[in-house]
Amino acid sequence: MLDCKKALVECDGDIDKAADFLRKKGLTSANKKMGRDAKEGIVSSYIHTNSKIGVLLELNCETDFVAKNSGFQDLARELCMQVAAASPQYVSPEDVPAEVLEKEKEIFRDQMKDSGKPENVVEKIIEGKVQKFYSEICLLEQEYIKDPKIVIKDYIKNMIATIGENISVGRFMRYQIGK
Repeated sequence: MLDCKKALVECDGDIDKAADFLRKKGLTSANKKMGRDAKEGIVSSYIHTNSKIGVLLELNCETDFVAKNSGFQDLARELCMQVAAASPQYVSPEDVPAEVLEKEKEIFRDQMKDSGKPENVVEKIIEGKVQKFYSEICLLEQEYIKDPKIVIKDYIKNMIATIGENISVGRFMRYQIGK
């Protein structure tokens, strides 16, 4: 109640602006919470209807109370379906091995070799291609399959703001028949 009153005072009584103010404040506090240890959580699973794709995913939080929360468990299921549909290889860009990244950068450089563009422009293009590469192979950088306007890390950040605890994806494994 006090936060609502403060938001209304801050926004001169404009309810829409106050709602945006509160949402921004929630995301700011979510960013602070992302640094805290998340040593509790659950392992969630998903088997696609054709029984040819399966996913196991570890989703971590700070307390076992939150791990039992239906919203947290729903998030785990959504992330499992994301992994099944989008087939990421890594959780985040930090998990991509250096040799994999260097190999991709080398391919991008070879593609740009005869472009005739200045070196600084080529490097910016390569950086953009690296970000696109991350968005294809890293779960946290992928567009959410149910709402392509947001990426998974922002979807998780919104849940952190809602639940009030740090949430992180520990690891996942995607199984597919024939792969």
